[in-house]
Amino acid sequence: MRFWQPITWAETDQLIEIARFAEEVGFYGVMTGDHALYPQRMEAAYPYSSSGYPPQTADSEYPDQWALFGAMAAATRTLRFTCGVYVLPLRNPIEVAKACATLDILSEGRFILGAGAGWMREEFDIYGVDFKTRGKRLDESLQVIQALWKPEMVEFHGEFFDFPPIQLAPAPRHGIPIYIGGANKLALKRAAGFGDGWIGTGNHPDEVAGIISELQTLRAEVGRDDQPFDTLIGLTASLEPETFQRLAETGMTSGLNMPFEYGLGRGSSLDQKKHFMEAFAERIIRRVN
Repeated sequence: MRFWQPITWAETDQLIEIARFAEEVGFYGVMTGDHALYPQRMEAAYPYSSSGYPPQTADSEYPDQWALFGAMAAATRTLRFTCGVYVLPLRNPIEVAKACATLDILSEGRFILGAGAGWMREEFDIYGVDFKTRGKRLDESLQVIQALWKPEMVEFHGEFFDFPPIQLAPAPRHGIPIYIGGANKLALKRAAGFGDGWIGTGNHPDEVAGIISELQTLRAEVGRDDQPFDTLIGLTASLEPETFQRLAETGMTSGLNMPFEYGLGRGSSLDQKKHFMEAFAERIIRRVN
């Protein structure tokens, strides 16, 4: 099983050294989070808490993904990078396709596009993007991006995006995996149809086998069950080697350590984060693998 370190909300000036150390102690990759902004007023619409409000605050750090991944790729050799998840329908897919292709080359194939529909209406309103059509816009954006990654002229005529034959250079050289995040049925169908993997939103170990079985069924329905598929799942229970070993038998392929803010509290030092990662590597990674 592969293991990832979530780095959402970690202090931006610590992230390069965090990436170096994560690679050193055996993590497969690091995973960020994404929001474009934090509005002063927000509707209680966060789907993963009882209050309807997210765990972040206005000063929670969400550095630019493309600048961050480029810098971390330059500082490491084997570490992978993804976002859990990038709010793709908020952005222009032509710009995203170009940024992904550049990262693919500069990281030598270590970048994974982690995408989701998003939940914060205020972001979409401020960007001037229709919130209600974000799912359809996400699906079409994924089609646009995959088309533009081809090293040739491509055109696209859809509901949200329409352009004549164009070509983006450079094209990716290693093949960029796409992981889809989200817990609802539509997200699982999207992962089965478009994705090379699925990013969970936090699951109890007892839920994992059922989710993986559902994903396998959905992938079989679209004729993709014979292709490799990764599942990145954060567990909402005590993290023990035996739990990961048991879940690996169900088909789970990747586990997550806790975010630093959950395990250490807000405002931890770089040394505290290193100790936190080393403890997980010693207790979990080296015993499971």
